[in-house]
Amino acid sequence: MLISPAYAQSAGGGMGDLTQFLPLILIFAVFYFLLIRPQQQKQKEMKLALSALKRGDKVVTGGGVLGVISKPPKSAEEREIEVEIAPNVRITVLRETISAVINPLPANDARPPRPARTAGAPGEAPTLGSLFKGMFGKKDDGKKDVGTTKDVGKKEG
Repeated sequence: MLISPAYAQSAGGGMGDLTQFLPLILIFAVFYFLLIRPQQQKQKEMKLALSALKRGDKVVTGGGVLGVISKPPKSAEEREIEVEIAPNVRITVLRETISAVINPLPANDARPPRPARTAGAPGEAPTLGSLFKGMFGKKDDGKKDVGTTKDVGKKEG
């Protein structure tokens, strides 16, 4: 009368359980390496930047206010930092509300100048402009441009 519904179960279910959880493990691994780990590294860098704040550093607060640190914290435990947002206008912000420390890059002339690139230089990949050169409009080779809108309706003769 009462029949047990265990007919469909296999006898050696050890390997079957692992294959069922394998996609979940792979998804977790992808999430870890694409989302969790980079976020942890970014958080660690921000913590180091906040601990190394000094006078004259340019910062951005969580509310989007830009300013320059005028009075840095005296110790690592001190939470309040004085930031100058305009000449003679200073505000006190909490260390946790600083969302970015802006490090100015050196001027562009500090780098050596790059050589000029030409479209037809040997050994270089073609540029987008050189690929489409002559495709639209008049060609430079002096031949008749067939297929443009200028030639529509003209009879050859």
